[in-house]
Amino acid sequence: MTEFTPTVPSRVLPPVTVRDLPEPPRSAWPIIGPGLVGAGVGLASGEFILWPYIASQVGLIFVWGALIGIITQWFINMEIERYTLATGETALTGFSRLWRHWGLVFVLMTLCSNLWPGWVTTSATMVTYLTGTGEGSVRWIAIGMLVVIASALTLAPVIYTALERVIFVKIALVLTLIVVAVLFAINADAWTGLARGLTTEARFPVPPLEFALLMGAIAYAGAGGGQNLCQSNWIRDKGLGMGLYVPRLVSPVTGHEEAAPSTGFQFAPTKENLARWRQWWRVANIEQASTFALVSFVTIALMSMLAYSTVFGRPGLENSIDFLGVEGQVLQQVVGPWFGILFWVIGALALFASAMGIVDYTSRLVADTIKTVYLRDRSVTENRVYFVVVWALALVGIMILLLGFDQPLVLLVLSASFAAVMMFVYSILLIWLNRKALPAPIRIRSFRLGAMVWAIAFFGTLTVLTVIQQAQRIFGG
Repeated sequence: MTEFTPTVPSRVLPPVTVRDLPEPPRSAWPIIGPGLVGAGVGLASGEFILWPYIASQVGLIFVWGALIGIITQWFINMEIERYTLATGETALTGFSRLWRHWGLVFVLMTLCSNLWPGWVTTSATMVTYLTGTGEGSVRWIAIGMLVVIASALTLAPVIYTALERVIFVKIALVLTLIVVAVLFAINADAWTGLARGLTTEARFPVPPLEFALLMGAIAYAGAGGGQNLCQSNWIRDKGLGMGLYVPRLVSPVTGHEEAAPSTGFQFAPTKENLARWRQWWRVANIEQASTFALVSFVTIALMSMLAYSTVFGRPGLENSIDFLGVEGQVLQQVVGPWFGILFWVIGALALFASAMGIVDYTSRLVADTIKTVYLRDRSVTENRVYFVVVWALALVGIMILLLGFDQPLVLLVLSASFAAVMMFVYSILLIWLNRKALPAPIRIRSFRLGAMVWAIAFFGTLTVLTVIQQAQRIFGG
C-alpha cells in the first residue's frame, strides 16, 4: 500500500504520528464512563436549579427546550469525540491546529463562565437548609468546599478515575432520590403536564421569565459550554480510540508522571483500520446516548416534575433559589420529615460533586492548551499546569465569595450565557476540523452535518437575541 500522509494540519503544531487504530471492544460496556461523567457533572445548574426553577414559575410548558438542548448536545459531543477517537488529541488541540490561538480563546471563555462559583454556593445553600445556619454562612461553607475540591483533585493518583468514582456515587444518589420522588411526591398532574409540555402546551417565549434564563437553561441541559469540549479529555483518559496511546492525567504529588507527547496520532484508512473505526464509532455513540443523553433528560424531566408538584404557583420564589428550601419543606409536610432531609442531603452532595467536576474540566482545558500550544518545548508537564490551575480557580472563587458575590441564580445565568456563545463558535469549528483534518471515510457528513448546522443556527440565534436584550436593558432601550 502507498505510504499514508497524515491529513491533520501541521502548520501550527508538529505533525501527528501514524499508528494503527487499537482494537475496539465488542460492546459499549467496557467504555461506559465518559458519558456518565459528562451527565453527572452536568447534573447541577440545569437539572437541580434552572429547569426546576422554570417549572416552579411557569409549569412544564418549556420542558421541550431540555429535549432539544440534549439532542443537540449529543450531536456536538459526538463530533468532539470523533476527532479525539481518530487522533488522540483533544478538540482544543485540533482547533489550535487551525489557528494557533483558538484554544486560548475557548480557555478564556470557559474561565469567564466558570470563575463565578455558582455551583458550589448552591451546594452550600442546600447545606444551610439542613443545618439551619442561615444565609450568612453560605459563603464560608462554599469557601471550605472549594478548598476540599482543590485538595481532592490534586492529590488523587489518577484524576479521571477519582472523578469517575465520585460521579458514579452521585448519579446513584440522584437516581435514588428520583425513585423515591416518583413513588411518593410526583403527582398525576405533573405527568399530564409533562406530556402537554412536550406537545400541545409547548411555549416560547415564556413570560415572565427572561430570555437569558431560558437560553441558559437550554445551554445547560445536559452539559454546556466548556464541559462538552472536555469529552475529549475524558475519553482520552478512558483510553478510547487513539487516546489509548496518550498517558493519563495524574497528580504531580501522588501519581507517577509519564512523558506525554504534546501531539497525537492518526491511522491510515486501510480496510482493517476502517473496520475498527466503525466499531469504535458505534460503541462511542451508544455510550453517549445511553448515559449522557438518557440520564440528563430523565433527570431534568423528573426534577422539574418534582418542583411542579410541590412549589408551582407559590408566591415569593421569583429570581431566587429559595424555591429549593420551600420544596424541601413541602416534601417534609407531604411525604414525611425524612424525605425533605433526603432531598437537601442528596442535592448538596450532588451539587458539590458537580462543582468538583467543573473545576476539573476547566483545569483540564486550560492545562491541555497551555502545555500543547505554548509550553510544548518546556520541561513543565501538563499535570503540573493542571495542579496550578486547580488551585488558582479555587482561590479566585474564594476571592469572589469574600467580595460578596454569592447569589447562585445570578451567577448561574451569567455562566450559562457565556456557555451558549461558546457552543455557537465551536460548533462552527467542529465542522471545519472534522472535514479538513480527517480522511474522507471518517469525515462528518450527511445528517450529522445537518445537525451541526442546526446547532450553529440554534445557539447563534439565542446568542444574538440575548445580546440584544441585554443591550436594551443596559442602554435603556
